[in-house]
Amino acid sequence: MPNRAHVTSVEALEAFRAKLIVYLSKARPTLEEVSDQVIRTRVWLESTQRVYWQNQARRRAQKLQDAQQTLFSAELANLRAVTVAERMDVQRAKRAMEEAEEKLKRIKKWDRDFGSQVEPLARQLEKLQTVLANNLPEAIAFLAGAVKSLDAYNQDVRSGDSTGASDAPSATKEAPAENNSTAPEQP
Repeated sequence: MPNRAHVTSVEALEAFRAKLIVYLSKARPTLEEVSDQVIRTRVWLESTQRVYWQNQARRRAQKLQDAQQTLFSAELANLRAVTVAERMDVQRAKRAMEEAEEKLKRIKKWDRDFGSQVEPLARQLEKLQTVLANNLPEAIAFLAGAVKSLDAYNQDVRSGDSTGASDAPSATKEAPAENNSTAPEQP
């Protein structure tokens, strides 16, 4: 009795292939968006945020200096008493200045550490993008070919052609052996 494959569900392969296509269509844009976000974040850190907080630090330093000057002038003037509002303005300006300096310090730290913290992960994303761009389309094509081959095999099995086809290879294997035994030996 010839060995036959028992193919029960070519539809399962086709369903898997369809889901792989859907996965690929969703994964590619997602990875591209993540890669773009990494680039945007780097630019945001290097230029946008750094410039913003440098400007904020300068403005807030100027406000602090103005508030301190107003307080100093009031203290020297002896014409009037220093108000609580003037003292609070100085404290508020001082806190705002410290906040701007802290933000700028954090931005500089993230800018410095961005490469070492994010780049290894970005390289892994690039590898995954390569797999999605190269290997998955090949896998989808392979599955399509496998489904086609299995459908053809199932049709052959149903029509009874597989018995003759499976006997043919064994006949060709035996034929050369018989020919070798009757052929004269060559020196």
